[in-house]
Amino acid sequence: MRKVLIANRGEIARRIIRTCREQGVGTVAVFSDADKDLPFVREADEAVHIGPPPVPHSYLNVEAIIAAAKQTQADAIHPGYGLLSENAAFARRCEEEGLLFIGPTPEVIAQMGDKLTARNVMQAAGVPIVPGFQEPAETADEAASMAAEIGYPVMLKASAGGGGIGMQICYQEEDLRQAYQSAKGRAKAYFGNDAMYVERYVDEPRHIEVQIAGDMHGNVLHILERECSIQRRHQKVLEESPSPFLDADTRERLCAAAVQAARAVGYTGVGTVEFIVDGSKQFYFLEMNTRLQVEHPVTEEMTGLDLVAMQLDIARGKPLALKQAEIKAIRHAIELRIYAEDPVTFMPSPGTITLYQPPELEGIRIDDGVETGTQVTPFYDPMIAKVIASGADRAEAIEQAKKALEQFIITGIKTNLPFLLEVLEDELFVKGTYTTRFIQERKQKSV
Repeated sequence: MRKVLIANRGEIARRIIRTCREQGVGTVAVFSDADKDLPFVREADEAVHIGPPPVPHSYLNVEAIIAAAKQTQADAIHPGYGLLSENAAFARRCEEEGLLFIGPTPEVIAQMGDKLTARNVMQAAGVPIVPGFQEPAETADEAASMAAEIGYPVMLKASAGGGGIGMQICYQEEDLRQAYQSAKGRAKAYFGNDAMYVERYVDEPRHIEVQIAGDMHGNVLHILERECSIQRRHQKVLEESPSPFLDADTRERLCAAAVQAARAVGYTGVGTVEFIVDGSKQFYFLEMNTRLQVEHPVTEEMTGLDLVAMQLDIARGKPLALKQAEIKAIRHAIELRIYAEDPVTFMPSPGTITLYQPPELEGIRIDDGVETGTQVTPFYDPMIAKVIASGADRAEAIEQAKKALEQFIITGIKTNLPFLLEVLEDELFVKGTYTTRFIQERKQKSV
């Protein structure tokens, strides 16, 4: 691996560039018209323009990205997260062109990209899944019949969904029938696949995921868990590790189930197995993300490991350098996602950042993609930075996170900085007893 083309943008492109530079690997950035002045474009060794701002014409333009790799003689492609990172056809095109795709095989990506297929594979492997039907509900009547058999409340889900799109909690048949067509339509529009399925809605749900890594020599290990239950519209806002909810026994069983899941599909690379955990600490497989997660720095700061370096080594064919017993939580870490959005409505707030001044504090890591003068456009996800705070224990990490948010200055656009401070000071968060309904319940209280 001599030169890596990063098929992504913003903060994750900068993050990958950082590790490549440390390893003496060359980097190529690709950029749209809207991103030509962003830091990641300057920081890469080479940069190639790939099209206008809309993602179908730039960051999702497979042929433009392949052409950029050939033009710069890159021999590997890192897809980052989002965009083409879980696109099996893209991974296959890389293989066909003799480019090393830094991630699992196209077959594994395809298998885990369809939620129904993934459920079936996990059930066969003995990994607990949420009670539900293995076949899609073709009509609203079928969905209602399935829901009656499972028992309300149920979750209506798009088989090809992600990021909360095509998901709806239904407490009674009327809710289900109303939600069915709209969820189906959204799934068709976003994913080109409108298959819907029905499963039980888990009470007092927590979203806890396990970081896994598998090499090409049959070795698989877990790198502990991340608690990701602070979400709005099924999108994560804050993540922390270790989870304040898990006891040692549940943690051990959860992580073992994640390794079992990775082995079941012959996983190679760094990935994540996501679980829903109920109030009695029963856990169920949710999905497998066959890529680096936005929240990977939480695990890095907790363990002292570099997950991007691990990805590069696995892609080169190296065996995992660590044994399971060597992986330990040495600190508590919390990540807060800074969004260019209204802190009350959560609606995006594009515009020009007139002053961008992140805090410089011990125990604080900032992963960002912007600077003073950056134009935040409506074309991409509104996340502009991540604050990762760490401490000897959870209380210290929370205090460090508060200091960082209080000292973070961003003007010219609205951000969710005030909201994140409110979360850190909320009694439920401080106690660690929150669920995925945390933000929704806070909003209901304030009305």
